[in-house]
Amino acid sequence: MRVHVVSDVHGNVEDLKRAGDGADALLVLGDLIDFVDYHDHGAGILGRIFGAEKVARFAELRRTRRGPELGAYARSLWATLSDPGAVVDEAIREQYAELFGSMTAPTYAIPGNVDAPRLWPEFAREGLHLVDGGTAEIGGLRFGFVGGSVVPAGTVVRGSSAWVPHLRPEDEFDAELAGLPPVDVLCSHVPPAVPELVFDVVAKRAERGSRGLVERIRADRPRWALFGHVHQPLAPRVRLGRTECVNVGHFKRTGRPYAIEW
Repeated sequence: MRVHVVSDVHGNVEDLKRAGDGADALLVLGDLIDFVDYHDHGAGILGRIFGAEKVARFAELRRTRRGPELGAYARSLWATLSDPGAVVDEAIREQYAELFGSMTAPTYAIPGNVDAPRLWPEFAREGLHLVDGGTAEIGGLRFGFVGGSVVPAGTVVRGSSAWVPHLRPEDEFDAELAGLPPVDVLCSHVPPAVPELVFDVVAKRAERGSRGLVERIRADRPRWALFGHVHQPLAPRVRLGRTECVNVGHFKRTGRPYAIEW
């Protein structure tokens, strides 16, 4: 049995069309949308709406961590639109139509933090399994799935007038995780809260991982824990007990799926 796994697709439709080649199944672990393209400022949803010059300014403010100035600049952009939410939803639907349509192998998908899971049911079809918070039997193994990113319990998730990221309070994430039966393969968008797995060596900061995933891995001792989210991790894989914890890679840049076989 051979399964291919991708995460952090961020609009890479062309490589996604081939990601399932030679595999019995394809797992997609979130962040399908290309919202802000930091390599091609004219691409992505923000580039499509506002153009490359304005996105370049946005990218500079974010890169230099000028939070208040970035927030004010983003609000000024959205204020130029009469219905920013509708404009963004239209752009997201265009990307999802291409992305979900390019998944040719039997596919099991969960959302990441840069996704709009409320729109996913519109793209449901035969061979595409939307499995967030559930399990699936693949080749005799039980796979468990939990999507989204985590924030501290009690955090009020805020976004702009057009966009709210898929961030889940830690207690909500952990409750969904606890609802899964014992699994052989644990799949999530975010990594377990292990220092080597959450630290991004290019951004030079630690992303937030899940302590609940660490606890579940120690309890279930699955063969694999698979995830993405951190684009340039300090370590792409770490073993916790018998479990191989693997960051499957930044698919937008590599264009290559991670493969597991048994």
